[in-house]
Amino acid sequence: MTLLVVATGNPGKLREMQAYLADSGWELTLKPPELDVEETGETFAENACLKASQVAIATNNWAIADDSGLEVDALNGAPGVYSARYGSSDADRIARLLRTLGNNNQRGAQFVCAAAIARPDGTIALQALGVCRGEILNAPRGNGGFGYDPVFYVPEQNSTFAEMTPEVKRSVSHRGKAFANLLQQLPHIEM
Repeated sequence: MTLLVVATGNPGKLREMQAYLADSGWELTLKPPELDVEETGETFAENACLKASQVAIATNNWAIADDSGLEVDALNGAPGVYSARYGSSDADRIARLLRTLGNNNQRGAQFVCAAAIARPDGTIALQALGVCRGEILNAPRGNGGFGYDPVFYVPEQNSTFAEMTPEVKRSVSHRGKAFANLLQQLPHIEM
């Protein structure tokens, strides 16, 4: 098995990536805690590539990273790459989003996830993008998930991300789509 360093300090994200890449032949591990990469990219793809590349170089191993967030149509794509910094807590971020949208009837939005795998020398070997379209509700619904999940409604599922089982969310989410795309490319990677 080839070691793949996950460019995160979050054990939850490691478990999530392990679920997506379970049969890929990669052994996943967290990046060293002292290794921090500043997300200075202007797009999700730039941030994913930046994190994967820097972690690969620092550890001299293959590395994987993702970056994701919420883009709201009526807000010209905001909060976008600043989704995690749109408030100090999930409740804060949701409250700010709903306050900013107000009574606007344009509620279309999408979650976007970019994923990248870098070789030990930092060159990007693979990239993938996943998008899940939906709408922003006027009030939160559901107890699962995290972040904006309680207000992100997916019409085809007739539920918010926070109301979905983890299996359903994995199959329809932006991250699920990005990793499905990545998995299709993995067999063609040049080691």
